[in-house]
Amino acid sequence: MHSDSGHTTSVWMGTTEVPQFQPLTQDLRANVCVIGAGIAGMTTAYLLARAGRAVVLIDDGQIGGGETSRTTAHLTAALDDRYYNIERIHGEEGARIAAESHMSAIHRIETIASMEDIDCDFQRVEGYLFLGGTSQRKDLERELAATHRAGINDTQLVDRIPFSFWDSGPALRFPRQATFHPLKYLKGLARAILRDGGKIYSGVHAEKIEDGEPARVTTSEGHVIGADNVVVCTNTPVNDWLIIHSKQAAYRTYVIGARIPKGSVPHGLYWDTPDPYHYIRIQQGEDSNGRELEYDILIVGGEDHKTGQAHEQWTRERFPMVERIEYRWSGQVMEPVDYMAYIGKNPGGDEHIYVATGDSGNGMTHGTIAGIILNELVQGRRHQWARLYDPSRVKLRATPEYVRENLNVAEQYKDWFTKGDADNIEAIKPGEGAVLGTGRGKIAVYRDERGNIHQFSAVCTHLYCIVNWNGTEKTWDCPCHGSRFDPHGKVVNGPAIVGLSPVGSAPKKTNAV
Repeated sequence: MHSDSGHTTSVWMGTTEVPQFQPLTQDLRANVCVIGAGIAGMTTAYLLARAGRAVVLIDDGQIGGGETSRTTAHLTAALDDRYYNIERIHGEEGARIAAESHMSAIHRIETIASMEDIDCDFQRVEGYLFLGGTSQRKDLERELAATHRAGINDTQLVDRIPFSFWDSGPALRFPRQATFHPLKYLKGLARAILRDGGKIYSGVHAEKIEDGEPARVTTSEGHVIGADNVVVCTNTPVNDWLIIHSKQAAYRTYVIGARIPKGSVPHGLYWDTPDPYHYIRIQQGEDSNGRELEYDILIVGGEDHKTGQAHEQWTRERFPMVERIEYRWSGQVMEPVDYMAYIGKNPGGDEHIYVATGDSGNGMTHGTIAGIILNELVQGRRHQWARLYDPSRVKLRATPEYVRENLNVAEQYKDWFTKGDADNIEAIKPGEGAVLGTGRGKIAVYRDERGNIHQFSAVCTHLYCIVNWNGTEKTWDCPCHGSRFDPHGKVVNGPAIVGLSPVGSAPKKTNAV
């Protein structure tokens, strides 16, 4: 599968092909228009189509081509922000709903896969949170007590994770977690959406999103989709200018997939306690046609590392059976200031526009939770989890984190006054990019593999930060709110909704507000 969200290939992209869909060629009218064909958008479209709604699903790439293809696909209620922190911000009831909703999301994926006969490698496994860095046993004991208060009563403190080759020390065991192949799952959802009358279009870029009766989505080709409701599931919303983006921050997470002898590492989910932390799981080795091979893939990921090299060293030190690295990839994680995703009606005055964002490192379960909640809200019904995930919520106890993240954004504007990455174009190697110049005159310069030069304004079209070159994914990344652009300036990730301006034209912002 070809990715439209970066240069690298994940184990999921390398082992399955997703169905291709045609672009939109005419105006349409629907009950619901869903923007974004990742797990949140596909689950929402599936459930609404099952409920008899006329659903149109669009994506500017192919299904699963964004962050869903870049996950490590942990299906877990063991949240990395810790239940004692969630309880501190949202209270015991909020922590209980967080646990209930994530466990329910795992069960919903299992049920859909069974009911729709989707062969997506779904497997129930145990999860283990083990010590790392300066963490101590008392940290695990604190989380154990918090999980029990949240209703996860079967967590246990054990002496070690089930590895014969590595004594991890004490760990917190989470029974009945799960793993799956996310792109195989989306293929099954696509089949079911079409069966139930839904329509899917790829290569369709939503350039303007307007509330109203009906709401309107205008594509870059000028076609208009009128809908009673619009659901924006684009990892980070492309319809919102500032409100949501001031309440969450984007982080890159880097992953390696290493070949290991079959059965040499027990299947399960494993996480350590430092921040940033490592997360580990196993996937059956397959070829590009999905045929099983006689080895497993050890998947190891982590946040905040500029390259995957740190993971490779850490992995080889602890997993002596590693034979070679088969995959290297990265993804983008949206971290809300108060740990919970934002799922529901778009903040402000919008009445018919809904959003799902803020996966907080648990995108597969948060995306499924989004589908469950939005299916109810769009049909005019209440849902018992909706208040916890309400995008308009304000938690005073999260204020320090809110201030810290927004000060970090403000600091990025210093790039307007600093020197670029390279002194001249000649210093840029084929297949690489760099920012040249100073101030508003900063230019994002990419030299393609043939040596041709491509130049754009380095000013992000969302809120005018200066982009940086990401050499791993071959993208221009904005450090302020997570917008990303391909080497030729095309939008890869929002909140930017238009590409980088060619040199000689002023940067423009066309986000719907």
